[in-house]
Amino acid sequence: MLHRDMISAVNICKTFRLYNSPSDRLKEIFLGSKHHRDFCALRGISFQIEPGEVLGIIGQNGAGKSTILKILTGVLIPNSGTIHVEGRITGLLELGTGFNSELTGLRNIYLNGILLGMSQGEIQAKLDRITSFSELGDFLGQQLKTYSTGMVMRLAFSIAIHADPQAFVVDEAFSVGDAYFQQKCMKKIREFKERGGMIAFVSHDLNAVKVLCDKAILLDHGLVVDEGTPEKVVKTYNFLLARKGMGEDLRCCGNEARSNGYGSYKVEINSVRMLDEHGSDTEIFTAGAPCTIEIGLKATDAVDGVTVGILMRDRFGQDIFGTNTFTLRIPIELQEGEIIQVKYIMDELNLGCGKYTLTVAAHRDLVHINECYEWVDEIKSFEVVVDPACLFIGIARLKPRVQLERRFADSPIPG
Repeated sequence: MLHRDMISAVNICKTFRLYNSPSDRLKEIFLGSKHHRDFCALRGISFQIEPGEVLGIIGQNGAGKSTILKILTGVLIPNSGTIHVEGRITGLLELGTGFNSELTGLRNIYLNGILLGMSQGEIQAKLDRITSFSELGDFLGQQLKTYSTGMVMRLAFSIAIHADPQAFVVDEAFSVGDAYFQQKCMKKIREFKERGGMIAFVSHDLNAVKVLCDKAILLDHGLVVDEGTPEKVVKTYNFLLARKGMGEDLRCCGNEARSNGYGSYKVEINSVRMLDEHGSDTEIFTAGAPCTIEIGLKATDAVDGVTVGILMRDRFGQDIFGTNTFTLRIPIELQEGEIIQVKYIMDELNLGCGKYTLTVAAHRDLVHINECYEWVDEIKSFEVVVDPACLFIGIARLKPRVQLERRFADSPIPG
């Protein structure tokens, strides 16, 4: 039975000493003079994770994400602040942590299990479940150094999740391995969450954060710069990346009627319409019916490299489809004061029934990080309804053709 206590972190700070060479460390020890510089990885971080809750932690490399997880699991000790974790906490940090590459997979189950706080009797009792879930079969008798990274992830996750923890941490481990086992892990994590387990989830996969997490925090240079719903925090992250790409020449809310946009506004998005096959502006489309997205732009400055992009998300905030004129190799140059319309014409809107949002952006080159003229999240909401003549489930309407071939059991196989 899982404990009902929360994970609590209050004003956590962590500083590392950085040395230019190993000899500097020795000089500091024996001569007493300072030969290091301090690096502050975390600066007053606070958060809580309630039972049955998943906290997403996002940010650029070096923001402090992995340091938080190492403090939660006891690998690192903070310089100041308090951490409260009730019960056993396990998870996946860097792949290979707690393993010995010279030992077999089977022996590593015992080694890693003991490091996670399991007794030898407990490991023995759960051994069949661990090995069955990992699906490594005969490879368990081989040395770990012969394993692929995906196989190491299978073994590490299988041990950690069967240790019956009260809290679980994941640090980008699902970026390796095959899709089948990733889905299997996600299902197990959801079951763990439903039983009241607490999860801290670090990932660069923003879709996974939006789908799996209940709330999120955004780290930048060891500071929490935003917290709240995953969708809100991911929007802030995109803005942060764009701002860093352009220096500080970036403003929010250039259009007073909107509060979900940002950019330099050298090119402004004046209008966005979604049109059906009759050219009517609508918010409801039938799956597979024609759809045109019409985007009106005005240049407030002369720009020689404009990319206009669209992004559709489902009701969970997951990216469903996106493209832009750069990937489609359509160059756009604008003179100051020039007004243009860009139309994305789709003969068939092959989405599953449900509610969606449309995000529109004008920027330079492939991605908005290089130079963002204007990015507007969820500028439109629309709904796709099912066509009774073509019933299906899921988020994609693939239109397969079905072919039947008949033969008797004693008939020769066509060859």
